[in-house]
Amino acid sequence: MSLLFEPLTLRGATARNRIWVSPMCQYSAVDGLPGDWHLVHLGARAVGGAGVVITEASAVSPEGRISPGDTGLWDDAQQDAWRRIVSFVQAQGALVGVQLAHAGRKASALPPWEGRGVVGVGSGGWQPVGPTTEPFPSLATPAELDEAGIHKVRADFVSATQRALSAGFDLVEVHAAHGYLLHSFLSPLSNTRTDGYGGDLAGRMRLALEVVADVRAAWPADKPLLLRISASDWTDGGWTVEDSVALAKEAAALGVDLVDCSSGGNVLTSIPVGPGYQVPFAERVRRDAGVPTGAVGLITEPAQAEQILAEGRADVVLLARELLRDPHWPLRAAAALGADVAWPVQYERARP
Repeated sequence: MSLLFEPLTLRGATARNRIWVSPMCQYSAVDGLPGDWHLVHLGARAVGGAGVVITEASAVSPEGRISPGDTGLWDDAQQDAWRRIVSFVQAQGALVGVQLAHAGRKASALPPWEGRGVVGVGSGGWQPVGPTTEPFPSLATPAELDEAGIHKVRADFVSATQRALSAGFDLVEVHAAHGYLLHSFLSPLSNTRTDGYGGDLAGRMRLALEVVADVRAAWPADKPLLLRISASDWTDGGWTVEDSVALAKEAAALGVDLVDCSSGGNVLTSIPVGPGYQVPFAERVRRDAGVPTGAVGLITEPAQAEQILAEGRADVVLLARELLRDPHWPLRAAAALGADVAWPVQYERARP
């Protein structure tokens, strides 16, 4: 049997296959509320055969949004709106996860199709926060988080986790990648603090690990917890894969079940993008930290995805742009790899 279509059990949850939907921001929410677009977008990938569908980065607080169009999980209305989507995805046989996020110094930005500039306070924007007052290029100057601000961030992650449980999600992923708040604390390029949340590797990892511990404590023991990281800043003097291994070891000890290995996003730099270019990060973290990993980044062909698993480089593959192009990629992959998987009965007449 194809490894890509073998089930994977993490704690008390079993995914029907190893093809997972990577979180993809849609910038289409109103006041943090997911709507019909999100139902159709996420539901289509479940109908298409994905094993796990992970929502876009969903902010734990209003100021934690990347843009005014981000989804959230900071109030009851959002919790209720997610419940409808969660129920539909699960009814199609997929597990559904929520990526909990805080945008940090990259907050209050325009969506990409509007240029990704700053949304001013007078235009519906807000004051971003970060480890220091150093801004991300072309975005607003953040306020430096003090002790009270850090405490609020931790409390917001806990509250959002509790809402995720009430909404019925099967798993939670903590977003510590792509230059958003937790990543900006991890990287020495953006965290130049001299207190207990900066300095050496242990200090810079402190907030991310505190959030992981907080979320794990608030999330049921039988439900999986994931951590998304940027395994490298791709810049001299920045966060490295060796640092990622150290973080993954500590996160696993706190109860993280799988590390989702992306990269970049914290500084402007040149990244050698190509097919499977981030897979070596998942392989290294899996081998050296002894924790299951997910590989992401220009994985487009069934044979390519199968080979990643067959070579023991990752435990799952997460697809993003390829699933935007083809929501039914898992069904096509099953046919290409000779795997016998169920199709929705409504679509059986189209089965090869």
